[in-house]
Amino acid sequence: MLRSDAPHVFAPGCALLLHKPHLAARIGAFLGRPDPMPEHLTCCHHTPDLAPGTVVINVCPGCDRRYRQDYPGIRTVSLWEVLAESLDFPFPDYGGRAMAIQDACPTRTEDRVHAAVRTLLSRMNIRVVEPDQTRTRSVCCGDSAYGALPVDQVKAQMTRRAASMPCPEVVVYCVSCVKSMHLGGRRPRHLVDLLFGEPTPVGTCDPDAWHAEVQAFIDSH
Repeated sequence: MLRSDAPHVFAPGCALLLHKPHLAARIGAFLGRPDPMPEHLTCCHHTPDLAPGTVVINVCPGCDRRYRQDYPGIRTVSLWEVLAESLDFPFPDYGGRAMAIQDACPTRTEDRVHAAVRTLLSRMNIRVVEPDQTRTRSVCCGDSAYGALPVDQVKAQMTRRAASMPCPEVVVYCVSCVKSMHLGGRRPRHLVDLLFGEPTPVGTCDPDAWHAEVQAFIDSH
């Protein structure tokens, strides 16, 4: 997955750095073996100062979409695709625990991401119970309606999507989906947390407060 003839950088993304900065550091350390990999901390909302042909390893689905669509000459690959091919990542064993999955909106069209995520879950011995609307037919968790609808209607959309999940525990790979699934009454498990055997704290869940945190991070990076 990692081509030696192309420069690579690791972009942890705003949301992961707010959610679990220490795991962003652990991911960077793993990717940087044997040679250190540069970390790209410029937010994907801003033009990256990267050489043409650079491959950005992303964690955030929003970063994946922006680097693909907005910045010609920059390529992107998800961390999930990289780890799915890893021969030495220490995958934890969850003993066949059943979990539903929420596929994120920004990578809804990307079968490569859906396949890699499920490969990782299989390697962690997690039994995926797919909702009716999944992969390329997935429905937004509700967060993308923020700013277009009143907050109470946004929360109602989150509740509806969470209610469609066939298991109490829901795997997500977008931090905003963590908030949505929690507000909707499910127990979100972020894929990064699962990979490192950590719980998923929900943190700031109020949509106004969460989006203010993210915007402040974007503005400063």
